[in-house]
Amino acid sequence: MSEPQAPLSLCCLLWAHDDAADIERLRALTRYEDTVLGLLPEHGGAVLNRVIGDGHDGTPHEVQILRFADRSALDAYLADPRRAALAGERDRVIARTEVFEVDVRDSSAGS
Repeated sequence: MSEPQAPLSLCCLLWAHDDAADIERLRALTRYEDTVLGLLPEHGGAVLNRVIGDGHDGTPHEVQILRFADRSALDAYLADPRRAALAGERDRVIARTEVFEVDVRDSSAGS
């Protein structure tokens, strides 16, 4: 776990609801994430990587690697009232989320 004032990176795994095989439900998840991730720069955060899958066989529909200046930047993002106002939409389009800290390694540095 990182120090409170140290930069931190998070991996976020997102699953759509089971009925989200409907392409529109998957698009709704992506639109929601487009919106809330757009708030990150205002809070010292950034998306390092974002990949979208099909969610087959229990895999996540979306995986994100996020970077924050420090823990207070993450807390400010989580408390943003614009993000909170979208809680109903989040519940409608996202069934499950897993978030954990990671150590991001530069792939150009070798194995």
